[in-house]
Amino acid sequence: MTDELTPETPDEHEQPIKQRKNGLYPAVSDELADNMKSGWADTELRDLQPIEQAPNAARRRAALSARFPGERLVIPAGNLKTRSNDTEYDFRASTEYVYLTGDQTDDSVLVLEPRGETHEATIYRLPRSDRENGEFWLNGMGELWVGRRHSLTEAEALLGVPCKDVRELAEALKEAGGPVRVVRGHDAGIEGALTDKVTAERDEELRVYLSEARVIKDEFEIGELQKAVDSTVRGFEDVVKVLDKAEATSERYIEGTFFLRARVEGNDVGYGSICAAGPHATTLHWVRNNGAVRSGDLLLLDAGVETTTLYTADVTRTLPINGRYTDLQRTIYDAVYEAQEAGIAAVKPGAAFRDFHDAAQQVLAEKLVEWGLLEGPVERVLELGLQRRWTLHGTGHMLGLDVHDCAAARTEAYVNGTLAPGMVLTVEPGLYFQADDLTVPEEYRGIGVRIEDDILVTDDGNRNLSAGLPRRSDEVEAWMAGLLGK
Repeated sequence: MTDELTPETPDEHEQPIKQRKNGLYPAVSDELADNMKSGWADTELRDLQPIEQAPNAARRRAALSARFPGERLVIPAGNLKTRSNDTEYDFRASTEYVYLTGDQTDDSVLVLEPRGETHEATIYRLPRSDRENGEFWLNGMGELWVGRRHSLTEAEALLGVPCKDVRELAEALKEAGGPVRVVRGHDAGIEGALTDKVTAERDEELRVYLSEARVIKDEFEIGELQKAVDSTVRGFEDVVKVLDKAEATSERYIEGTFFLRARVEGNDVGYGSICAAGPHATTLHWVRNNGAVRSGDLLLLDAGVETTTLYTADVTRTLPINGRYTDLQRTIYDAVYEAQEAGIAAVKPGAAFRDFHDAAQQVLAEKLVEWGLLEGPVERVLELGLQRRWTLHGTGHMLGLDVHDCAAARTEAYVNGTLAPGMVLTVEPGLYFQADDLTVPEEYRGIGVRIEDDILVTDDGNRNLSAGLPRRSDEVEAWMAGLLGK
């Protein structure tokens, strides 16, 4: 990473330039400054067409407007976050902002201004870097350093929303009157400008509404989730093909292999990939991925590609690293598969959201009693939750722009709600026998199995979006053998 230049004057009111303390150039000559102002081609993009999700975003804004008439609504995209000193993490716009605009630009803010019974939407964002004052080449966030951004005119054409300079917004919000709501947690500057105009309770109502609005996916969203899943399937295939190299290195080889697919075909991974080999498979969110990969052990791979529009898959397979399950591994795996089958069968419109979880837990409790690990009857085990020592987690969650989508929704609209067409959720039962669990036979210890698929609720039942990956133990072995040419 190179060292940006520094301006002749540190007066940030005259030039929006952040000066590096130990920059190699102590000043900018007048001649160089004048030289840098001119000689640049016109790069304005014309005849741009709206992005694909623009009509969907407009419908979502209209529904939001109807829910909060007469109120100013402020939805920030968020700001860059420092990773170390003067380097930042890759930016990921807030889910609420993306849902309502289709845009992913840092520092941007959507504002819905009340106009009678409706609202007028404006997106506030940074314009092109100023060439007259040298911002574009002297500022570390100038376009010469971080790349061209769309002009406000270009952004209007792409998003279908009027755009203004975000640097004017904070002051305008300070002066604004009337009721205001803001989505908190993304832009401290915007929240500071509204500090005397908002309340936590009212802002939470806005966040909850936007969470519940995402419960039912439209056709565009379902298509994006299918794209994410299809790329994820290819990423799992990539991993199987390099398991020998992972054995020679570590779980990080698996992580890097899947990440390559995610970056080539999407934006990123939708969450930290869980590449858990051997006993690490019993740790639910093992993302250190620094352990050994050994023949004879299982690999629990929980990973998802995030598309360029930020919809993510969330899929898990538990694979025999050498291509064949041992007898005990197969017994445990088949029990989880049977539980998942029961869970998926319970996903249908009109069913309680909890039904698929209860169906899967019923099967797992029966298996634990059958194996002698718990004393029956099964009804008592389930009533007391005794199976949870080894099943640990809930059997699934909503999926969408967030891997745990709609998380702020009211309980009665989510976990205590009813399934309806257009919902997308995971079904992911598991059994996890910790390496230090003395209540199970020694041969069970260190075995963890989870199988997870992304399920769309349809008018007449459900569709498994991730059916492209085999689930049954014999099919998994045949699939692996085919990929490895065995």
